[in-house]
Amino acid sequence: MMNFRTGLFAAVVSLAIAAPAYADKLDDIIASGKLRCAVTLDFPPMGSRDESNNPIGFDVDTCNDLAKILGVEAEIVETPFPDRVPALVSGRADVGVASTSDTLERAKTIGFSIPYFAFKMVVLTKEGSNIDSYESLKGRKVGSTAGTYEAIALEADVKKWNDSKGSFRSYQTQADVFLALSQGQIEATVVTNTVAQATVKSGRFKGFVVGGDSGYVTDFVSLIALRQEYGLLNYLNLFVHQQVRTGRYKELFDKWVGGDLPGLTVPGVYY
Repeated sequence: MMNFRTGLFAAVVSLAIAAPAYADKLDDIIASGKLRCAVTLDFPPMGSRDESNNPIGFDVDTCNDLAKILGVEAEIVETPFPDRVPALVSGRADVGVASTSDTLERAKTIGFSIPYFAFKMVVLTKEGSNIDSYESLKGRKVGSTAGTYEAIALEADVKKWNDSKGSFRSYQTQADVFLALSQGQIEATVVTNTVAQATVKSGRFKGFVVGGDSGYVTDFVSLIALRQEYGLLNYLNLFVHQQVRTGRYKELFDKWVGGDLPGLTVPGVYY
């Protein structure tokens, strides 16, 4: 019996020694002294560049806050919308602070924190288009940024309407969408209320106006990391909770957006 127990113990120890040690991403970030955040910089006021070409915006400040709490340096990795998930999978970024909608399809590949922001969607068009509601997009040339929540919903509706005069085009960046709208390649797009307000207010695109509410459900967005990085994802959840609890969320919202602070929960649902 003793020999059996001794042999079993030796086998367990051998397996423990042979098993590879798993390096937690959170520990790796802290040890490296740097937090690489994938941020979209053509999506004001969440992310953009100032006159000196420095990254600015709600998402940039959120990344900086997270890095400060971790005691590391923040590095902004400029990432177009379609590249947010690939940036994490390829290892070019540690986390995504890029207004990423928490879809079930994306959750097959990446992990989501609890929501850190929430958007309403509106129609953006040009003066004289006679577009004043989402319903009036039927039979029109529309477009949006590939891979975004609003692009997926708008393309699905264009197919559902099945109007031969209507069409949908996807673009790689928000800037491409605005250029297409200003040049008449499309007649309207659907964007977040924050983008619409910032774009119309900037005056960069003459004649841009809001053409009504889209009627889409609230778009909750999350911080993202690789799906298997449970330690990092748990930390991101606590970080978001602390941002709201300490008032920092409201502070950043007032700084970059203004108006009524959006809630981050669905009534009757614990998330």
